[in-house]
Amino acid sequence: MNRTGAPLPAAPSTLRAQSLLFVPGSRPDRIAKALDSGADLVCVDLEDSVPEDGKGPARAAALAAIADHADGRLALRINGIGTRHGLADLLAVAEAEAPPPLLLLPKVESDAEVALIASALGRDGIGLVPLVENPRGLRAAHRIAAAPQVCAMMFGGGDLSGELGVALEWEPLIGARSQFILACAEAGVPAIDVPYVRLGDEAGLEEETRRAKALGFAAKAAIHPDQIATIHRMMRPTAEELEEAQAAEAAFAAGNGAAVRFRGKMLEAPIMRRYRQILAYKD
Repeated sequence: MNRTGAPLPAAPSTLRAQSLLFVPGSRPDRIAKALDSGADLVCVDLEDSVPEDGKGPARAAALAAIADHADGRLALRINGIGTRHGLADLLAVAEAEAPPPLLLLPKVESDAEVALIASALGRDGIGLVPLVENPRGLRAAHRIAAAPQVCAMMFGGGDLSGELGVALEWEPLIGARSQFILACAEAGVPAIDVPYVRLGDEAGLEEETRRAKALGFAAKAAIHPDQIATIHRMMRPTAEELEEAQAAEAAFAAGNGAAVRFRGKMLEAPIMRRYRQILAYKD
């Protein structure tokens, strides 16, 4: 329940979104533009984009903005709970009358950390999105993804590339991305890919988003509103994919769930899972 005694909605079991746009918590004037971008989710960031002396004001402004937007599209990324600012963020969210529906947790390294945060919040209506940003977190990613209230996971490629001493590019991180995807699949939660940081490089963004989708990521994060249209174009099912998925569903149903021949290949239950994932995003 919130502080007024009204029940909170249950946290989503999984996150149904394909884009997440970050906006600095120190720039609340940008929130409206971010929402107008068409991003599925807008995440107000209290961590990396906010200087030390601006953490308190940014926290207050972010929670006020979330209270003013009740459509569920505003999420919040707090500071790490191993910091003074992170603890203050967590307490503020726990006491807020209108908390964010989703809370992004930076630099998570264990499922115990997530369980502690869920317990401290004391409210089931907040979905948790841990960010895996270092080797220790990556090794524990399968347990983190299965922790209480986790509804999605985010690949923190920026910090991870720094720890590995490699460029924030596709090839150096393909092994880490693959391990992350397997951890999310084991827990049955969607995976969100790291933002593409080269602003203005639409071709690069398009290619990286295409690769992320092919690898199994359900969403791509963004750092500028201009990136959202490209992300949606690459992540959303095409008309051809939707037509094939719908036809496959009809053929499989006509076969009463038995394996059937469809357009030169066999349709079985495992194959239908992929088609049904496509149909889940048809809207």
